[in-house]
Amino acid sequence: MNILSVKNLKKSFGGTPVLKGVDLTVEKGETVAVLGSSGGGKTTFLRCLNFLENADEGEMTFNGNTYSLKNISEKEKAAIRLKTGFVFQNFNLFLNKTVLENVTEGLTVARKIHKDEATQTARKMLELVNMSEKEKAYPAQLSGGQQQRVAIARALATNPEIIYFDEPTSALDPELTTEVLETIKKLAGQGVTMVIVTHELSFARNIADKIIFMEDGKILEEGSPKEIFENTKSERLKLFLRKH
Repeated sequence: MNILSVKNLKKSFGGTPVLKGVDLTVEKGETVAVLGSSGGGKTTFLRCLNFLENADEGEMTFNGNTYSLKNISEKEKAAIRLKTGFVFQNFNLFLNKTVLENVTEGLTVARKIHKDEATQTARKMLELVNMSEKEKAYPAQLSGGQQQRVAIARALATNPEIIYFDEPTSALDPELTTEVLETIKKLAGQGVTMVIVTHELSFARNIADKIIFMEDGKILEEGSPKEIFENTKSERLKLFLRKH
């Protein structure tokens, strides 16, 4: 069952095309990894999917409802965003709030959930990412890997239909990367639907159901990990894999 389908998504900045007609389908429970060199449009594409950027053209079908990305209303965007999660490169935690408060904030403020219920949900999610013992700590007291796991717990707490990850380990030291990748792998094993922009090729190969390779604002190749890594068709992708 398709949870998300995007057709002909286009986006320009200051007259310069960044996305040149991108198509993507994501099935429920699927993990999709997005690979590509810097400047290829990966992050912009992810941000357009969650309306952190507004696409210029294209069509999105989400949970069976179809929208024109050029004419979608703010109300429709907000309704879709309530059903998605987004994990940023740089965590985006509230520095003046504890770990627990960072996870409950979106539940009590955006979704008007009672504080007691929000706290119960937050504690379940923190347990899932092995951060229960840090619930009273502030972000400044945590490592980068711990902060990113809190950000993942925050995204999970809203029970999203799909979670977008934008280079979730790019701001981390190598020794902290593993704990975050293990957390995401655990979610994949539980059937959480995810689209992950990543530069971690072995990770993508091991956990993704589908991999797309983007370059110059387009998807040049799409397939299973085996197809992408062992039966590569595109010379550009072969060059990318050799470099990385």
